[in-house]
Amino acid sequence: MSIHDETEADTRATRIDPELQKAGWEGVNAAAGTKVSREEMLWPGRILSGGKRKAPKPADYVLRVNGHVLGVIEAKKAGKGYTSGVGQAKDYALRTNARYAYSTNGIGWYEIDMLTGAERDIDPFPTPDELWSRCFPSEDPWRDRFAAVPFETGGGKWEPRYYQARAVNAALEAIAEKKDRLLLTLATGTGKTSIAFQIAWKLFEAKWSLSYEPARRPRILFLADRNILADQAYNSFSAFPSDALSRISPDEIRKKGKMPKNASVFFTIFQTFMTEGKDGEGEANYYDYEPDFFDFIIIDECHRGGAKDESNWRGILEYFSPAVQLGLTATPKRKHNADTYSYFGEPVYTYALKEGIEDGFLTPFKVRQMASTIDTYVYPRAVVERISQEDRELFSGHFP
Repeated sequence: MSIHDETEADTRATRIDPELQKAGWEGVNAAAGTKVSREEMLWPGRILSGGKRKAPKPADYVLRVNGHVLGVIEAKKAGKGYTSGVGQAKDYALRTNARYAYSTNGIGWYEIDMLTGAERDIDPFPTPDELWSRCFPSEDPWRDRFAAVPFETGGGKWEPRYYQARAVNAALEAIAEKKDRLLLTLATGTGKTSIAFQIAWKLFEAKWSLSYEPARRPRILFLADRNILADQAYNSFSAFPSDALSRISPDEIRKKGKMPKNASVFFTIFQTFMTEGKDGEGEANYYDYEPDFFDFIIIDECHRGGAKDESNWRGILEYFSPAVQLGLTATPKRKHNADTYSYFGEPVYTYALKEGIEDGFLTPFKVRQMASTIDTYVYPRAVVERISQEDRELFSGHFP
């Protein structure tokens, strides 16, 4: 068959796949922890009017080692130039944070180093070990331990979205580097709780703790400002053994007569921790724990609470200052929440609302300005008679 008669599928099957197998990415010689995904739809495409989508072309090959995307390959049929897929390869590499982008027609291979900007022809294709050592030239035992723990996918029922995997890996990389204050900024609806779960899962399975010795499971606290958020997180962590989870609530504290300590992952709200001991007397509940009891604390919607200098909840974070603390927020840095960024530092990863809309994970919206008449509205007397005097004083000016 002439190369001009080959389809792209032919080129992949007869030219590209054998090269990947030869390099140890697949087959009997495949290195441990390697995964090659074909025609992976990394994002669904922006939602358009009428329920349609601007569907992107799937990535031809995504090369992963231990959950890290190291390279992406854009394939073209043999009759096309081997560099004709460079633009697409770079786009996929930028989104997935892959260090290397490749364009090939199965005959020639072109490599782009996204970190240095170097571009060159290559032959043969690099092995997984070679790419890993290039991406991570310095050894880091904890990075390797975290990477060796697969994402928890419910038996393959779902996979983290590309930006979720990036967020998890960025947080774990920072923990491996012994940073103790971390921030993840991701738009509402992009799955921050799922990201928190995957981070906690890898810490738990890798037996990470503040000692940085793999001697025991970590003690992790998920801290929110609303019960509904703490409950949702508790339910989202259901892959953990049931005896590893503890939902700290006032009823549970009253029932046991003390704060629970026999678990690995604890869920509660600031208000419960701030409540003073039995019958409202004595010190706040969180003093029942030693300051170094928790190894890792996740603060959900952190811009609403404890990071503010003047916040009543700030004392909780300061008391547990030995712990590595991860703040989750959907709010970009603004004047009114600058203290959040001052406390946690610049985000280790950000996924903005605009990106979520463009990728198609979030629905576009339009802002409409409307004039409200609430300030001039007067309630009918029949309604007023059913409203308490206290509420009437609160809303004075709205009643006849």
